[in-house]
Amino acid sequence: MGIVIVGLGPGDPKHLTREAWQVLSEAEEVWLRTVHHPTVAGLPEGVAIHSFDHLYESAEDFATVYETIAAEVIRLGGRPEGVTYAVPGHPLMGEAAVQRILALAREAGLPVRIVEGLSFIEPTLTALGIDGLEGLQVFDGVELATRHHPPLNPDLPALIGQVYSRVLAADVKLTLMNQYPDEHPVALVHAAGTEEEKVVHLPLYELDRQEVAHLTTLYVPPLPGVTSFEGLQETVAHLRAPDGCPWDRKQTHESLRSGLLEEAYEAAAAIDEGDMEALREELGDLLLQILLQTQIATEEGDFRMADVIATIDAKLKHRHPHVWGETKVRDAGEVLARWERLKREEKGERTSLLDGVPRALPALLQAHLYGDRAARVGFDWEGPDQVAQKVREEIAELEAAPTPETVEAEMGDLLFAVANWARHLGVEPESALRKANERFARRFRAMEDLARERGLDLAGMSIDEMELLWQEVKGNSDGEKPEER
Repeated sequence: MGIVIVGLGPGDPKHLTREAWQVLSEAEEVWLRTVHHPTVAGLPEGVAIHSFDHLYESAEDFATVYETIAAEVIRLGGRPEGVTYAVPGHPLMGEAAVQRILALAREAGLPVRIVEGLSFIEPTLTALGIDGLEGLQVFDGVELATRHHPPLNPDLPALIGQVYSRVLAADVKLTLMNQYPDEHPVALVHAAGTEEEKVVHLPLYELDRQEVAHLTTLYVPPLPGVTSFEGLQETVAHLRAPDGCPWDRKQTHESLRSGLLEEAYEAAAAIDEGDMEALREELGDLLLQILLQTQIATEEGDFRMADVIATIDAKLKHRHPHVWGETKVRDAGEVLARWERLKREEKGERTSLLDGVPRALPALLQAHLYGDRAARVGFDWEGPDQVAQKVREEIAELEAAPTPETVEAEMGDLLFAVANWARHLGVEPESALRKANERFARRFRAMEDLARERGLDLAGMSIDEMELLWQEVKGNSDGEKPEER
């Protein structure tokens, strides 16, 4: 006999298939995952009903419940009369215990018959009036609630099943809000396909303020326009296609190199300026460079975006055993030390802490990063006072340098020491210097304007006369803090 798994449909007994009705009618007993399903009231008369509801009250978690159900169904299926096990909806739609039963049955050599049932999806599509083939995504609300970011393409619609409680709805909402705006319109579909069916439209942020139950499904419409990573990949691939853009088709890894660096610096500048609108735009430009580089690699058969993502994802998880593992850490310093050790293990060869600091970086930023890397193993000054003393020593050595070659060398040592002084003071020297450059340029232009207004020629003025103008400009600087003047 073996195991017969019957789908009970979405909730109304009229949605039982003829095959399901026949199987249930011929069975002497039926084991139900739960009696809390409307179809149970319409089962054939005379059938002995058993359920596994008691497990939900005694088990520690759902995984234990499903494992226990599966083991018991396998035991019952080994009897001469076998077992008929019935579940809500379709047996292969959101039924974790069924998947476990199938696996255990294969190991035990037990035959399994699946009697299909209408799932929650079809009546939900009817209630919403949408087409399921237009990219519809289906996901389990219980699983989604455990995520930090939704595994959904925002360009496509999604159905989230089993949103059965307000607590769960709150967790689902927080996960979705990592991708969708708070005001994004969603819909709760209650008891689809039954007489109690109801569709409630609401903004995402109100999701956990509504009544939900075990037959509640969440519908998440797509965001307008192209908002997904996959959608942007399609745009870039189209640009590189034969019917795309001649300029984009001509590009190579090498021709795009300068653009990649430029966009990175522009994004950094937006951060320095605290301009979030500019940062949003510049990050998009930087992402475009990454997608173009990857698309070229895809066309040349070197690697695909999936490889890029898989590599960095595996690297992150391997280097964070305190997040994806049992390792315990005390502080960020220990995290960095472990990171470097794991990095060396990954390389499987002789490496340096300084590996990975690009040679093409601006020298000041490179000095900052070199000092930071060395400090991870304790090769560092104890504090800013000691670095300040080192700066004074380098100034003295620079002043005493006898030749142009040693002047250059000592100036380099001084700048390197200053970069490390900045690091100890919590200042990113590249950004600090950029801001200083901007202040100088702004003030110098203002001094030029002031001289022109007064009919003065800077080239014909003494340094003392220009210094007076400079101090006047500094005193009149708009929007600058006093310490910046």
